[in-house]
Amino acid sequence: MAQWSGRVDMPFVGIPSFLRAPVLNPDEPVDADLVILGAPTDEGSPFMPGSRFGPRSIREHSLRFLTGEPGYFDPSAGRHYLQREMGERRIVDLGDADIIPTNLVGSFDNITALVARALSRGGTPIVLGGDHAISYPVVRAFTDPLYVVHFDAHLDYMPFVHGASMTNAHAFRHIAHMPHVLGLVQIGIRSLRSTEVMWRDTLADGNQVVTMTEFRQRGPDEIARLLPKGAHCYISLDMDVLDLSLVPGCVSAEPDGMLYDQLRDTLVALTDRARIVGFDLVEVNPQLDVGTGVTSYLAAHTVVEFLGHLCDSATWKALRVNSGAPGSSG
Repeated sequence: MAQWSGRVDMPFVGIPSFLRAPVLNPDEPVDADLVILGAPTDEGSPFMPGSRFGPRSIREHSLRFLTGEPGYFDPSAGRHYLQREMGERRIVDLGDADIIPTNLVGSFDNITALVARALSRGGTPIVLGGDHAISYPVVRAFTDPLYVVHFDAHLDYMPFVHGASMTNAHAFRHIAHMPHVLGLVQIGIRSLRSTEVMWRDTLADGNQVVTMTEFRQRGPDEIARLLPKGAHCYISLDMDVLDLSLVPGCVSAEPDGMLYDQLRDTLVALTDRARIVGFDLVEVNPQLDVGTGVTSYLAAHTVVEFLGHLCDSATWKALRVNSGAPGSSG
């Protein structure tokens, strides 16, 4: 197994990429299984700015998971994960989409283009936000049919009124109506700031809504079975699906949310059930976080552990390890 780096590379040393993955130049082909990219815009946030700094902070905290050998060791499982992916350059970092202040249309076009580049040779895009508005330009970069699983305290299904259509409350009204989106499952919904109009509209459009009360009753495996076996699945994860106490650096955090193990186990169940073709994590606001950056750290931890289980799933191994083919939808 090739070594990830010949240097000590403590977390405070060097220029951070996610897990110190190689950073590709704009003219380099994207020959990798997992393609990290940032969408650092928060102009879709109607309350507090700051999540534009999320991708940088998440990358910085991802460096804390490097131990001088490829992959990470999970004491609970007694084994390593991501050894092949980190040791054989199967993870790359494309950097961030170019953001044009006050020009959301142009910024969204740049996000879509960077995701399309990630997909161009079969890579699986792993997108770091940014506020939740960025999921709209990310999902529209896909062309093959897929299902979308949306973890959130909020429905993000605001009607297009008052000339507003690109905030973090509108993304999934866009996404649900895309021709290649076969279905939308919204998990963890509980906010008292949701409106009845959003609730009625998402159900009328045929989307599946799982409130936190229902989530606790059903559990991770039953939630995963809401998707057809082997379905292509895009996962969008708002950090406010977790309980408010866990995410001080999330501007829209809500009480009565998921614990980390509940989220992790549901993500693992989805990797076992479906073919994951893309993922985003949004709404980390380092400016609101506590001094140790616990929300950024938890975000990095969530992505790292999710990727470990994704790459350990039977579907992933069959597509990428055994066949040697990229195998991702684009």
